[in-house]
Amino acid sequence: MRRVERALILAGLCALVAACSSKGYNTDNPDWAQGGMPLPPKVTSTDAEWQESEAPPPPKFDVKRLEPIAMPPYMTLKFGVDPATITITHDGVVRYVVVASNTHNQNGSLNAYYEAVRCSTAEMKSYARFDNGAWEEVKKPEWKSFRDLNSSYSRQLATQGLCRGNAPRDSVKDIVANLRDPARKLQ
Repeated sequence: MRRVERALILAGLCALVAACSSKGYNTDNPDWAQGGMPLPPKVTSTDAEWQESEAPPPPKFDVKRLEPIAMPPYMTLKFGVDPATITITHDGVVRYVVVASNTHNQNGSLNAYYEAVRCSTAEMKSYARFDNGAWEEVKKPEWKSFRDLNSSYSRQLATQGLCRGNAPRDSVKDIVANLRDPARKLQ
């Protein structure tokens, strides 16, 4: 009887593997069993080989379009990202304009930053700062780890919408949907 049970179990496992492979599932992906879920992009280059694409000039932004970034309640600065400024590049970089405003400041001053997040390394880079109505480029922009930053808004933005684990989300539409509902499960 044991032989028959083993043969049936083995046949069942073979059928399961055959069924999964016939539908084009990538079983190297831990999410392979969640049918219909797009696979995150695979990184094929090492960090030494990786080259960042050239950053275009800062895009125009509109404070009326800002999607808020959820921050700890003790923060006096409020942060938001303009969805129209978000781009996902072929090299895995997500660029955007984030706006910081102080709700307690009577003159309603705000600052904006043209930045990028690299999901695969948990780093951000600042290209330019908007202050007094004009962009001022950062002289030597460099990638900085989220752990080394004074403010956590870049990490918050990455986890709330820009990244899906160690990869950028599939589209700007997907990013905006996750920013609007950061408590959503990965879908």
